[in-house]
Amino acid sequence: MTDGPEPIRPEPIVPELIVPELIVAERRGAATVLTLDRPDALNAFTLDMVRELRDAVEAASADPDVIGTVITGAGRGFCAGLDASALAATTQGAATGGDRADAPVEGELPGLFSFLVEQPKPVIGAINGVAAGGGFVLAAKCDIRFAAESASFVTIFSKRGLIAEHGMTWLLPRQIGVGAALDLLWSSRKVDAAEALRLGLVQRVVPDDELVDTAVAYLQDLAEQVSPASMADTKRLVYGQLGADIDVAFAEADEATWRGVQRADATEGANAYLERRPPRFDRIGGDS
Repeated sequence: MTDGPEPIRPEPIVPELIVPELIVAERRGAATVLTLDRPDALNAFTLDMVRELRDAVEAASADPDVIGTVITGAGRGFCAGLDASALAATTQGAATGGDRADAPVEGELPGLFSFLVEQPKPVIGAINGVAAGGGFVLAAKCDIRFAAESASFVTIFSKRGLIAEHGMTWLLPRQIGVGAALDLLWSSRKVDAAEALRLGLVQRVVPDDELVDTAVAYLQDLAEQVSPASMADTKRLVYGQLGADIDVAFAEADEATWRGVQRADATEGANAYLERRPPRFDRIGGDS
């Protein structure tokens, strides 16, 4: 095996990004790595954990020094889904109108972890061990997924008498196709990393001890080579047009293209190519 990229070691991170006990955050080069930190519970998430993950992701998106976010799990699992306490609260909420983990906010996509889709910057799921139920939803709503060789995926919903929750009936068929999506959603069978790669559910499979380094290196390469504004526009168009008619999608893309041509990034990209040097694109976040 050839040597991979030199790992980017953690740097101190601003205190606002650190969420004690539930989410561990660290800055690694141009990436923020967020680790679900309930390893004894296979990182099953509580209502507080969902809210705090959102706060950490949005803080990273607002930081112009951060190109994107990596989400992974501590210990031997990525995320086993909703914790029993959160499940009880959600069940009670359904009956009484009380608290729920995915309470919709006006003007936002409903469903657990849908805020990831609406972030302007890349979110990479670094899937270590099992991603089950709500953990499967979390993985699916990351923009791309890198899996450790030990990773596995299981939807769970049908075995609990539930439907495919939180937008999975819309998202999963678009990621892996209708037949494959129905198979996973109906059967709730466990899929290992190799099969997930064949299905297109994950984009890379790497040795367990290289997982986070690989995701960080991917984002570092984007930071050095790619326009953040272009990535943000591309992400918005990709998600927004998945169900659009062709004439609507092409017209929106054409309008966005011409706006992009007028940006300073387009001039910088052309100059960098002609001058045979790395581009120096403006970062986004903060007041930009």
